[in-house]
Amino acid sequence: MHHSRANAVDTETDACPKWAGASGHAPLRDQVVLVTGGGGGLGEAICHVLAGSGAVVIVADIRLEAAEKVAAEVAANGWRAMTLHLDLQDEVAAERAIARVVDAYGRLDVLINNAGTDLTASIEDLSVAAWDQIIAVNLRGPFVLARQALPIMRDQGGGQIVNIVSTAAKRTWANATAYHASKWGLLGLSHALHVECRPYSVKVTAIISGGMRTPFIFDRFPETDPNVLQDPRNVAETIRFVLTQPAETVIPELMVLPMRETSWP
Repeated sequence: MHHSRANAVDTETDACPKWAGASGHAPLRDQVVLVTGGGGGLGEAICHVLAGSGAVVIVADIRLEAAEKVAAEVAANGWRAMTLHLDLQDEVAAERAIARVVDAYGRLDVLINNAGTDLTASIEDLSVAAWDQIIAVNLRGPFVLARQALPIMRDQGGGQIVNIVSTAAKRTWANATAYHASKWGLLGLSHALHVECRPYSVKVTAIISGGMRTPFIFDRFPETDPNVLQDPRNVAETIRFVLTQPAETVIPELMVLPMRETSWP
């Protein structure tokens, strides 16, 4: 069993972030944002985009070395980051991870449940252990973190939870039974959280992303034409848009697709 380990990166700076809105200010300045699976792919893009918007990003990943690399790149831009070793299959470690963030910064403004895993196999070849791992990371982990984050956000007067879902929650293909079950479940969990969290000024959003040019796609499907996929930064910018809505507005669900993705109407 892995346990959470936080490593602060010394990135404190008074320098103005490189991204600024039209009015010249950073709408996410000083917000504390925890990004699971932040060590690569979409998570890495999210960390860069939000840190560039003034947020303090917590780069959480089971691969601590990958998280530290992303945090160092964020720091090199004059932005702020902290790394966190996080195994979402260990609920005790996941709960401790939230506590470490609050201990370090005194609050948690945004939780982004981005980490995900999959195994391409038919239902006959998919072991129960593999099923359990995929469900634990993709569905159980977001539940554990949201359950821990909600009272913190409620007590501080608000917050936001973003769940990275995927079009796998709207359609199906062969040899991805557990992945589809987890993502359809995560979409349902996200909407259920939206209902329960609204009274506490906590916004919950499901981001349904189409295919992106990330290792998550190419490692499993190396023959995929990269031209039919989207840059993960585009999805990260969409998340930034969601997080910067006026206080009176929430976006419960948002789909973002590559223009050439033919598998979706």
